[in-house]
Amino acid sequence: MYIAAGSGVGLAIGLTGVGGGSLMTPLLILFGFPYNVAIGTDLLYAAITKAGGVVSHHRHKNIEWRTVLMLASGSVPASILTALVLKTFFADASEYKELLTRSLGVMLVLTAAVILLNGRLRRKVDETAPKPISFMDRHTDVIIFLAGIFLGVFVTLSSVGAGAFCAALLMGLYPRMPALRVVGTDIAHAVPLTLVAGLAHFFWLGNVDWLLLACLLAGSLPAVHWGTKLAGQIPSGVLQTVIASLLLGLGVKFALF
Repeated sequence: MYIAAGSGVGLAIGLTGVGGGSLMTPLLILFGFPYNVAIGTDLLYAAITKAGGVVSHHRHKNIEWRTVLMLASGSVPASILTALVLKTFFADASEYKELLTRSLGVMLVLTAAVILLNGRLRRKVDETAPKPISFMDRHTDVIIFLAGIFLGVFVTLSSVGAGAFCAALLMGLYPRMPALRVVGTDIAHAVPLTLVAGLAHFFWLGNVDWLLLACLLAGSLPAVHWGTKLAGQIPSGVLQTVIASLLLGLGVKFALF
């Protein structure tokens, strides 16, 4: 069943580019796994499944490494600090369950909104005009660093946000950045963040199920490959809307109930 779940999520990722934590964590929770184990396991799942994408995008020069470093300078320390706070101030996972569920709900709602608004988030710019100097342009590095802190905290608490939410942020801050560079930069930042957060969950909180992780990877890695091949034959926009609607419903449930 877990291999099949990995295959389903991997197929969705390959077909639409949407999935990972936003689909896998709620699915594991519906399977009956504790919130903390679902989140911790999914973080390492995300790191491993996206690692190959970093190599490919780097080879094609689709990564803005300076932006990755600015994001990671905020997100990685914030992730470590968040895990340390959970370990220090809570006796066991039951005490911080509500914090995880609310964080998961908020990030699922934000991710759903990003998917539904995809294409409208990029600031309109005239490529032939001189580059305008706005507030965001003058303070991009600070905004990126603060966004990294936000992502570090909430990705560690929910395993959601390192993908679609971060990509939306990059589109807004860098309207002239080509779409492939947005994707490559997003993935290059997601791998170290989810890896650090996942290892922190394992070593400090004991929130990783290694057998479950192996089953998910066994199903998802080949499914991502086949999903990518089929992507051109299926209208991804429709699938993205269906997935976003599902995530929105789950997000509201986790955030409010």
